[in-house]
Amino acid sequence: MELHELLDRLVSALERLQIPYLITGSVAAMAYGEPRLTNDIDVVVDINEGHVSGLLAQFPADEYYLSDEAIREALVRKGQFNIIHPASGLKIDVMIQRGTPFERSRFRRARLVHFTDEHGGRFAASEDVILKKMEYYRDGGSEKHLRDIAGIMKVSAGTIDESYIGQWADQLELREIWDAMLHRLRERS
Repeated sequence: MELHELLDRLVSALERLQIPYLITGSVAAMAYGEPRLTNDIDVVVDINEGHVSGLLAQFPADEYYLSDEAIREALVRKGQFNIIHPASGLKIDVMIQRGTPFERSRFRRARLVHFTDEHGGRFAASEDVILKKMEYYRDGGSEKHLRDIAGIMKVSAGTIDESYIGQWADQLELREIWDAMLHRLRERS
């Protein structure tokens, strides 16, 4: 199984179950920026207990690893759980929507992005991907997040709402990172 096939399976399952979702992380960064290697898909979902059995049925145990217990625990603590396709080594990180003002904004701003000629799904807007990448960088320090931001800013130049990013950067305490990114990108051009 290829990453785009797993993404299509995920999107189809969530839409079939009428679960609000948002593709984010490296897959979304690649949709707006430059390609890179990844073996996981990040998705934020707005699920409840009533969705658990349907979700389990969409990813059968003979092909996927998905724990009923892990889903229910993630629901309680507003955390995350994984769906793993052992045959390919691909993984889906499923994060429970926390209902913060930023997450509500991200869901409102979601965009339909086609990841193959035939298939598309709800992706976080490019600005929201940048903001989350800055959070990940702040929390973990991995340079890959800065490379993803630079790729989005390069490929999607002219379509990025920098004032929106600036407003949320202030609220999410990311201003220092955002200003440094802008300075770095302007030096290169």
